[in-house]
Amino acid sequence: MAKKNISILGSTGSIGVNALKVCSNLRNDFKVRYISGYNNYRLLAAQAKLYKPDFVVTSDTNYMNVKKRLKGFKSVILCGDEGLKRAAQDDKVSVVVNAIVGSFGLKPTVYAAEKGKNICLANKESLVMAGSVIKKIMKRTGSSIVPIDSEHSAMLQALNGEDRSTLEKIILTASGGPFRNRKGSLRNVTVQEALDHPNWSMGNKITIDSATLMNKGFELIEAVHLFDIPPSKIEIVIHPESIIHSMMQFIDGSVIAQMGLPDMKIPIQYALTHPGRTHLDQPRLDLAKISKMTFYKPDRKKFPALGLAEAAAKEGGTLPVVLNTVNEIMVYKFLDGKVKFTDIIKSVEKEMRDHRNKKEPSIEDIFELSGELWKKLN
Repeated sequence: MAKKNISILGSTGSIGVNALKVCSNLRNDFKVRYISGYNNYRLLAAQAKLYKPDFVVTSDTNYMNVKKRLKGFKSVILCGDEGLKRAAQDDKVSVVVNAIVGSFGLKPTVYAAEKGKNICLANKESLVMAGSVIKKIMKRTGSSIVPIDSEHSAMLQALNGEDRSTLEKIILTASGGPFRNRKGSLRNVTVQEALDHPNWSMGNKITIDSATLMNKGFELIEAVHLFDIPPSKIEIVIHPESIIHSMMQFIDGSVIAQMGLPDMKIPIQYALTHPGRTHLDQPRLDLAKISKMTFYKPDRKKFPALGLAEAAAKEGGTLPVVLNTVNEIMVYKFLDGKVKFTDIIKSVEKEMRDHRNKKEPSIEDIFELSGELWKKLN
């Protein structure tokens, strides 16, 4: 069988790096045709030399930097939004992995959906901001999404072979982040403390989202769109060991869980081989060594992001755009030392409270609102 061409967007981030490793494991099935990265041009060039994609997409600013480092190599260098669009819509590409971080990843998801592509999605913001719009596009073009997030991959695997109409609720697990046991106010926590995640190695933005638990709120909204389930039927449970990645509870009381070590290569490879599986050479789960797993309800007073995300999921419209965009802006401000840790969620709450919701926005409405918020808060 001929190899499938794949585009890996955001190849220099933690998901993208692991996606390339998985493609090496699946080298008989996939050919990397495009990789993209905007800021880390040194790593992008090194990836191009190692994986030999046909095309490399970078920012306008780093175009010459990448071109110099790839002098003598056959990869064609593209840049900007047009480069991403080509990577997402190339007729020779069968699978698009969207691992771009933040709202910048929304456009490539829309581009790929418009061309009916199979999308392996790690970019949470796409479904958080525009889930309803993207689903309409997919219905029209025949595009499909397989989630890469470990939680949503777990949900998909737990549903394998089940009648979805018998699903009673989703149990969405969360590690609890670095502050799950911290007493007192979180206002003065440092950037380094917030980036010290106990279980997962991720990029800075998603690690801060995990510290506020906004990441779990985003995952709730994703699950609403991926599995057509109301937010009221999704329960968030803190599970510090991060062994059970999520569970599905059915109308007979049965609960099916997917378990595994906290390693993103597992859900990435499953997304690429779905609905089948392929051998992955890595350590195996040893339950006797782990000895116990614990679960408890999240402290919603300590982590108000959960309630805000649930409200946005319930209301829909443009409110999730505000949730996502303001959070993203404030996370980067916190990383730059411009605001306190607790200011992130306080700002999200204020902008959501002041927002006049538009129930059925177009994709243009979503981009316009997000752009307005970036201008307002920067």
